[in-house]
Amino acid sequence: MASRIIVVTSGKGGVGKTTTTANLAVALASMGNRVVAIDGDIGLRNLDVIMGLENRIVYTLIDALEGICRLNQTLIRDKRIENLYMIPTAQSKTKDAVTSEQMKGICEDLRNDFDYILVDSPAGIEAGFRNAAAGADEALVVTTPEVSAVRDGDRIIGLLESMDKSPIRLIVNRIRPQMVKKGDMLSVSDVLDVLAIDLIGMVPDDESVVTSSNKGEPLTLSTDSPASRAFKNIASRIAGNDVPFQDLDGLDSNGKGFLGKIKRAFFGRC
Repeated sequence: MASRIIVVTSGKGGVGKTTTTANLAVALASMGNRVVAIDGDIGLRNLDVIMGLENRIVYTLIDALEGICRLNQTLIRDKRIENLYMIPTAQSKTKDAVTSEQMKGICEDLRNDFDYILVDSPAGIEAGFRNAAAGADEALVVTTPEVSAVRDGDRIIGLLESMDKSPIRLIVNRIRPQMVKKGDMLSVSDVLDVLAIDLIGMVPDDESVVTSSNKGEPLTLSTDSPASRAFKNIASRIAGNDVPFQDLDGLDSNGKGFLGKIKRAFFGRC
């Protein structure tokens, strides 16, 4: 199988991008793939904490770029699952510490050794995002069903398209079906109307995500919670399998009422 380099990104911070990266890395490795997750969020690293590997960091991505160590010395093997690795980044540097060309070089150096290279990108549209995304072939955009997150996601998708990333696919995170039913939350259909890219996954709001993040144990390691099943399904779709979407009640809301008005006001379409 040809190696695939995928950037996981979002327009808005706090939508679950890093949690998504960690859980997909575990799920893809559980399927027998060689996987490395790279923390591209320089200065605000969290991927090591979510994956429970923060105490094993010796060298970082920046150390390799500065010639302090070799790239393979930055690899942290996750002892809980075979073929899963992580590359941490530095907390004491700024987001411009890695250039686009350097990130491309890192990804190419890893391509021969891994089936999947997942890059956890900084949120937003600044240089840090562009640099982190530079080496990727394709992209996953994570959003929550909130107007601000969706609007920022729309901007990110445009930038990814201008960078010729393909495919660009969407993950809608933290869905609350009861709120959708009552018309208090955008439905997945509403989000797709605005963003107009292919949907690859829907993740329900799940309290176990917070617990797993605090423990440094991604849900896809062992649990069978609703969010864990959703992440595993997304990983399976990434691998090319035809997996039906979960039947989450209330996701077919037509966006009428005040949410439809919000969409018209903020996006100019509905």
